Amino acid sequence: MGVSTSSPEKGISVVTVDFPPVNALPVRGWFELADAVRGAGRDPSVGCVVLAAEGRGFNAGVDIKEIQAAGRRALIGANQGCAEAFAAVYECEVPVVAAVHGFCLGGGIGLVGNADAIVASDDATFGLPELDRGALGAATHLARLVPQHLMRALYYTSRTATAAELRAHGSVWKVVPRAELPAAALELAREIAAKDARLIRLAKAAINGVDPVDVRRSYRFEQGFTFEANLDGVADELRDTFGKPETKGSEGGTG
Repeated sequence: MGVSTSSPEKGISVVTVDFPPVNALPVRGWFELADAVRGAGRDPSVGCVVLAAEGRGFNAGVDIKEIQAAGRRALIGANQGCAEAFAAVYECEVPVVAAVHGFCLGGGIGLVGNADAIVASDDATFGLPELDRGALGAATHLARLVPQHLMRALYYTSRTATAAELRAHGSVWKVVPRAELPAAALELAREIAAKDARLIRLAKAAINGVDPVDVRRSYRFEQGFTFEANLDGVADELRDTFGKPETKGSEGGTG
C-alpha cells in the first residue's frame, strides 16, 4: 500500500498509487506521490512518466476521515500535499500520461488536469464533489479538461463527466476497455519516450512556459476560499454529514 515506482520499459517510469479502499489519499500520500513523480522526472533515463492507480478507482481525493479525526492540522497538511502533488505532475521534467480508471474525483482532477495527456478506461468518471464535502478547489484543473461553462455547471452541481464526454472535448487522448488501459497508456508513453531525451525535456519546459494560466498560483487562490469556509464553520457542518446514510459515497472527494 502506498506509492510505488516501476520501470516496465526503457525510458518509461510508472508511478502507481494504492491506498485502499478507494484511493482517498492521506496527507503523507500526497507528499509521497509528489516525491515519486519528481524523482521519476529527474531520472535522465526517463522520457515519460505514467501516473496510474490500483483498486476500484484512480483517485477519490483527500481522506476526509483523517481530517475529521485530526482537525485543522490535517486540513492544512492535505491542502499543502495536494498543492505539491499537483505541481509535481505539472512541473515534472518529462511528459506525464495519466492512466485513469473508475472514479477520478477531487484531488484526482488536480492530478489529471495537470498531466500532459490522459488515457482512460470506458468506466472512468471525472468530477469535483467539493461543494458537497465542505471544500473548494481544483476548478483550475477541471477548466483544463472541459470548456468554461461546462466546468462551472459541473462544479456547482458536483456532477461527473464520463471519459467519452471528455474525449469529445479533446482532453482525453484515448478511451479503452478497462483491461486494455495499462497497455494503452504504455503505448502513448512509449511513443513520447522514443523522442530525443533532451528535446522532450525542452518541449515540456517550453509548453509550460507559454501556458496562459499559472496553475500553482491559481490553485493557491482557490485554496484561500477553502480556509474561509472552514473559518466560517460551513465546511465542518458539511464534513459532519459525510458517511451518513443519506450522503454516503466515496471516502474522499476533495482537493
